[in-house]
Amino acid sequence: MSEIEGGAPTAPEQEVVRICRDLLRIDTSNYGPGQDGPGEREAADYVVAQLREVGLEPQVFESEPGRTTVSVRIAGADRDRGALCIHGHLDVVPAHAEDWSVPPFDAVERDGCLWGRGAVDMKDMVAMMLACVRHLARTGTVPPRDLLFAFFADEEAGGVLGSQFMVREHREVFDGVTEAISEVGGYSVTVDDAKGEPRRAYLLQTAEKGIAWLKLEAQGTAGHGSVPTSDNPIVHLAEAIARINAHKWPREFIASVRGLLDGLSEITGVGYSDEDAEALLERIGPAAGFVRGALQDTANITMLDAGYKHNVVPQTATAALDCRFLPGHEEDLMATIRDLAGEHVDVVVEHRDISLDSPFEGDLVERMRAALLAEDPEAAILPYCLSGGTDNKALETLGVTGYGFAPLRLPADLPFAPMFHGIDERVPLESLEFGARVLWRLVEDC
Repeated sequence: MSEIEGGAPTAPEQEVVRICRDLLRIDTSNYGPGQDGPGEREAADYVVAQLREVGLEPQVFESEPGRTTVSVRIAGADRDRGALCIHGHLDVVPAHAEDWSVPPFDAVERDGCLWGRGAVDMKDMVAMMLACVRHLARTGTVPPRDLLFAFFADEEAGGVLGSQFMVREHREVFDGVTEAISEVGGYSVTVDDAKGEPRRAYLLQTAEKGIAWLKLEAQGTAGHGSVPTSDNPIVHLAEAIARINAHKWPREFIASVRGLLDGLSEITGVGYSDEDAEALLERIGPAAGFVRGALQDTANITMLDAGYKHNVVPQTATAALDCRFLPGHEEDLMATIRDLAGEHVDVVVEHRDISLDSPFEGDLVERMRAALLAEDPEAAILPYCLSGGTDNKALETLGVTGYGFAPLRLPADLPFAPMFHGIDERVPLESLEFGARVLWRLVEDC
């Protein structure tokens, strides 16, 4: 239904839960390169149907069969101003049902929340986007400037078949776009202030670490498992892994991190130093993991592969390494990894993507701040650096300045940040409705 009783247009907060529920029931798991996700096309078709129902005619792009991106542009009052892209991704990481309290693709409603893979990352924001663009169309509202709504495929595998495909093959879609907003920002954490009173702070994402997904490939001499050898590739690989794991990456607090820590310190009255910020980080609970990841470069082993028979020494052994680097650190990180890997281990770049660092100032930042404060007047708005990555990286190659702004007012006891790629993802219904109201305020005032 597109209208409520009496014929009044449905407000975004009145249908955002319904849209999110529909999206969660579509399994859009992305298993990585060369493996078709089962439902990305189905989700894209759903988006198209929701847009056409209110009289919009979106564009549909397919990088490979089933890997589908949808976009729709809304003309603004001032066509000479730079356009704002509001984007989200339709795919999700896989979920193992046996690990979950509820079936991950049933969109179960429990304890005031919608549960399901993608509830946090990022079908909540996609639902807000759809609710707002539908309201624009139903009401004939003309935004202050052009708005481009983009629903990308393949973000969870680096965006090669989604946002990167779009900026490479269909950059005309982004003509005139100067700024963008997307996921992993604008959500609240609750901290006790200096008087012991709870206060919400919204983390507006202004920076992202860069990505280097590497393969460590150890070479050795194949042979019989009963014969001693000093050239075992598994041993070479294990030694390289041990060196990389033991390496202490130097800390550097970039502007967004410094702004977050300074803001938290001012609210809580808890100090910090460049060497020790733990007492302060503990005040933001589960969200501290994201912040810790932005204090320095990181390198984590995520997969291993070696050997094929118990009594055979193999010729090669490999490991997957997930590295994230701060803005300006890519060359130093790669040089350090190659040095730590050693002479017997090659470092192969499987996928890389840039870091981002946008200013915590300017007209768009002020409009995002105003939209949040209109719904939560006593809150603080602070910058932060995302330790992961978003499709804003692809848009940055076109000169588009990107921010993370998927607004959610969250209960103080909800472990929100660990649910990104975690089990039992869930989003409160009230948070979805709050986010739809905030996003609509921004759409009207951007």
